[in-house]
Amino acid sequence: MADDHDPYNDPEIRYGSYVVGSFPKEFGFVGDAEENLAGVEDNNLPRILLMGLRRSGKSSIQKVVFHKMAPNETLFLESTNKIVKDDLSGSSFVKFQIWDFPGQIDYFDTQFDADVIFGNCGALIFVIDSQDDYSEALNRLNTTVIKAHKVNPDIKFEVFIHKVDGLSDDHKIEVQRDIHQRATGDLEDASLESIHLSFYLTSIYDHSIFEAFSKVVQKLICHLGTLENLLNIFNSNSGIEKSFLFDVCSKIYIATDSSPVDMITYELCCDMLDVVIDISCIYGLQEDREGSVYDQRSTSIIQLNNSTVLYLREVNRFIALVAILRENSYEKRGLIDYNFHCLRKALQQVLELDKRNHLNSNDSFASAGENANDRTENSVIA
Repeated sequence: MADDHDPYNDPEIRYGSYVVGSFPKEFGFVGDAEENLAGVEDNNLPRILLMGLRRSGKSSIQKVVFHKMAPNETLFLESTNKIVKDDLSGSSFVKFQIWDFPGQIDYFDTQFDADVIFGNCGALIFVIDSQDDYSEALNRLNTTVIKAHKVNPDIKFEVFIHKVDGLSDDHKIEVQRDIHQRATGDLEDASLESIHLSFYLTSIYDHSIFEAFSKVVQKLICHLGTLENLLNIFNSNSGIEKSFLFDVCSKIYIATDSSPVDMITYELCCDMLDVVIDISCIYGLQEDREGSVYDQRSTSIIQLNNSTVLYLREVNRFIALVAILRENSYEKRGLIDYNFHCLRKALQQVLELDKRNHLNSNDSFASAGENANDRTENSVIA
C-alpha cells in the first residue's frame, strides 16, 4: 500500500485543456496512451522545460516573465501540482512552449514516457533555491541532466540560481561558485564532461530573471547571428552605442549587438518599453477603442539628464527596437530614421524566411506523422 505522504501520488497532470504525455493512470487519465498523446505531437514547437524541487520558484518565474504578475503577488501562488503549459507561438521569433513541472514528480519513473517529455525539448531550465540547502537539488539536477541528455543530446541545460535578492554580493558569488563546482564535478564523475551547464543568478524582484530568460531563448533562435550582424551595421552607421530587439509582450530581448550587455543599460531599455506600453494603453487607442496600442506608428524618444538618449521604434507588432545613443549622435535624427527603415526591411525579410522554415518544418512533421499512422494501420491490417 502506498504511503500517504508519497510525493508521487498526486493529482492528474494536464496541460490546460489537453492531456500531456503517456502518464500513469493513477494521475487521473482516461483513454489509451495514443489518446493522451494527442495535442502534444501535433505541435512541433520547441519546448523549454522548467524543473526543480518544490517551492524553488518555477511558477513565480513563469508568472512574472510571461503573465505580467507583480513579484509580490507570487507570494500567494499555491504549489504546482500539475504540469502547466504556456504556448508562446504567437510572437515573431519567440516560438516555443514552456512546461512547468511540479517538483514532486519523478518524470523518469518507468511509468512516464521520457521521449515525449524530452524528445522535442530545446532547453531545460533547472531552478535552484539559493536560500535553501541545495544538496538535494544538486542530486536531482545531476540525475535530470544525465537522463535527459541520454534521451535528447541536443538539449541545452540552464541552471537558474534563484532568489538571490536575499543574499549579499559576496554570498551570491560564493553560492554560484559552489553550485558550479559541485554540479560540473558530478558530471565529470559520470564521465560526461561534454555536457555544458550554463549558470545564472536570478531574482523576480529585478531584471535578472528577464536577462537570464533572454539568453536561454536566444539559443533557440536559428537566425540569431544574422540579427546580431544587422544590429552591428545599424549601430556603426547611426552612432548608436547599444541596441536591443525586444519581444514586447515579455520584455525578453531576442537579440542585441556584439558589445557586452550592461545590466543598467538593459534595465533602462526595459523601463522605457514599460513606459511606452503603459502610456499607449491610456492614450494610444482610437476614439472607438479599436486597434492596437502598439502599432507601426509607435515611436518614443526619451532624453536623460546625462546626455543620453533612448530611442524606441516599432519593428512589427511583436518586436521593438530600443537603442541608446548620445545627444550629439541624435542630432542626425534623419540619418538614424533612414537607417532604421533599412534595418526594419531587412528584419522583415529574416522574419519571412523564419516563417517559411517553420511552415516547412510543420509540413515535414505532419508528413512524418501521416507516414507513421500509415505504417501503424498497415501493421494492424497485416
